[in-house]
Amino acid sequence: MRTRRKAPPRRNGGRGDQTSGRNTPVFLLSSVVGRLCVLLALLVVRAASASAQEVKDVRAVLQAANKAMGGVGLKTIEYSGAGWFSRIGQTYGLNEDWPKYEVTGYTRAIDYDARWSREDYTRRQGNYPTLGGTPMAQQHVTAILSGTYAWDIQNDMPVALTRPYLDGVAYTDLRQLELALTPHGALRAAMAATNATAITQPIVGASDFGLSQFGRKVTIVSFSLLGKYKMNVTINDQNLVELVDTWFPNPIYGDMDYEMRYTKYKDFGGIQFPTLVHVHQGDPRLNPAHNYYELNITSVKGNVPVQTLPVPDVAKTATMPAVKVESQKLSEGVWLLAGGTHHSMLVEFKDFVAVVEAPVNEARSLAVIAEVNKLAPNKPIRYVVNTHHHFDHAGGLRTYFSQGTTVVTHESNREYYVDILFHPTAWTLQPDRMSIYSPMYMISRRPPPIETVGGDTRATAPYVITDGVRILEVFHVQDMAYELGDNSYRQGNHGQDMLMAYLPKEKILLNADLYSPPAQGAPPAAPTNGMRTLYRNMVKLKLDVDQHVPIHGRVGTNAEFLKIVAPE
Repeated sequence: MRTRRKAPPRRNGGRGDQTSGRNTPVFLLSSVVGRLCVLLALLVVRAASASAQEVKDVRAVLQAANKAMGGVGLKTIEYSGAGWFSRIGQTYGLNEDWPKYEVTGYTRAIDYDARWSREDYTRRQGNYPTLGGTPMAQQHVTAILSGTYAWDIQNDMPVALTRPYLDGVAYTDLRQLELALTPHGALRAAMAATNATAITQPIVGASDFGLSQFGRKVTIVSFSLLGKYKMNVTINDQNLVELVDTWFPNPIYGDMDYEMRYTKYKDFGGIQFPTLVHVHQGDPRLNPAHNYYELNITSVKGNVPVQTLPVPDVAKTATMPAVKVESQKLSEGVWLLAGGTHHSMLVEFKDFVAVVEAPVNEARSLAVIAEVNKLAPNKPIRYVVNTHHHFDHAGGLRTYFSQGTTVVTHESNREYYVDILFHPTAWTLQPDRMSIYSPMYMISRRPPPIETVGGDTRATAPYVITDGVRILEVFHVQDMAYELGDNSYRQGNHGQDMLMAYLPKEKILLNADLYSPPAQGAPPAAPTNGMRTLYRNMVKLKLDVDQHVPIHGRVGTNAEFLKIVAPE
C-alpha cells in the first residue's frame, strides 16, 4: 500500500504563517483563486473531451468513412482468402473454444444494389483437433443470398434452408444481416437507416490487437435493420470500420452477439479493406467459446462483374416444417418421442414422468410436453435428463426450467447452465416462456432445479430416478482411452459431459450422437469412435441391452450393434 510522505515544515523567515488564510495577504488570495479557476476550467474541458459526445450529423460521419474506404460508387466487390471456421455450440468441454476446421479457396462476390451475395469455399478438418466430433470431410460449400431469399448449392443443385441457423434465426434473415456486416455493407446499411444515432468517445484502456485503444477516439453508429435487429458500426479515427455488431435469436444465449472485427487494412486499388477478418459468436463473459471464424484476405476487387442467378423454386417455396411429435411405444410406460431431427424419450412412473433430452428449441419442447400430457395425463414432468451441453441437445431446456422441472445433467454443466440459461440477458428477438413470465430463479424462493451426475458413475453410482418399481439409471459415458491404454478411443464420448440413460428392467439404452442404427436394409456401418466408446462403457458397466434408442435415427437391436462393434 502506498503512503504519502509528510511535507517538511515550511520556513517563513519570521513573517508569520503564510499557510493560514487569516495572515495571507489579499493579493495572494486573489492569485490563488484565479489559478484555481483556470485549473477548474481546464479540467472541465478535458473531462468533456474524454467522455462520449453525441454526434449531431451522423450521415456526415458515415459519408466520410465511406469515402475513406473507397465506397463511393462501389457497386460490387469480390474478395478472397483462406483461414478457419468453427462448429458453434459443439465444444467437447466447457473450457475451450468452438472446434475449428480449415477453410481454403474462400471467395465472396457481392452486388450491393441487387442485394446479392455468393460465398464459395472448401472446408475440411485440416490439422485442427476434432475435439470429440467426427472429422470434417472435404466439401465444397456455396451459400447464396438474393434479396430476401437464401439457399445453398450442393452437387450443382439448389438446396432449400428450412431449419433455422442454430435452431434460432431463419437463414433468410441471417444472410441479410451478414451482407450488412461486411465493411462497406455496414456503411451502406447505416446510411439507408432512418433511425441511426451515434456517439464519439475515446477507448481509454487497452484493446485487442489492431483495435483502437489508449485514448484513440471511435464513433459508434447504432441503428436497426429489417425492422428488428440492432446493428452497431464502430468507426476509428482513420475513418475505417473496425467493428460491426448485431444480435440474432438463439435458444441458448437469447439475443446472441455476432461481431465482425476488421483489422490490418490495406489499399486494394483505391478500396480500403481489412486483410484480417476475425468473427465472434457467443459471449466470452459467460463462456470461453466465442471465436467463429477468421480469414486472411489476399485479394479484393471492386466494381467487377458479378453473376447473379434466378431464385430457384426450392428457395421461393421453402418453409419451416411444422413441429410435430410422433410417439412410438418401446415398452409399457416407455415411448420414443420422434418426428423431427432430434428425439426424446418418455418414461412413466407412478405419480410423475421423466423426459430424456430437451433438444433444439422451445417450439420442440412445447410440442413434446403436449404429447407427454396426452400419453401420461395428469402426471407432472418431474425430471428432464440432458445428455450433454451441445446447443442442439440443450436448446429446449429453458422451457422445462420455466415450469420448475428438475434438470439432470453432468456435474460440470451446473455452473454453465446457471450462467447461461438463467442469465438475465435480453431475449427481445425471440422471447420464450422464461423471459416473458420470469419464474424468478436465483432467489431463495425458487433456486435453479438442477441435479447432477458424477464423473465416474461406476465408482459414484449412477443417478437413479425411481418410484420404487421402475428404475431409470443415468450414467456418465467415459472417455476410455486412458483406461484401455488405446489413444484411438480418445474423446470418443463426443462430449466430456456425455450421459446415457438406461432402463434395466426393459433393457433399453438411450444414447446421443454415439450410435444411430443404419436405415432399414442398409449395410452395417463401419464402427466409429463413438460406437466403440459406447460399447466399452456398456461392457464396463455390465449393461444388459436389448434396444438401442438414439436421439437421431431409428430404434435398433443390440444384436445389430454387436455386429458392428463387438471384437471377434
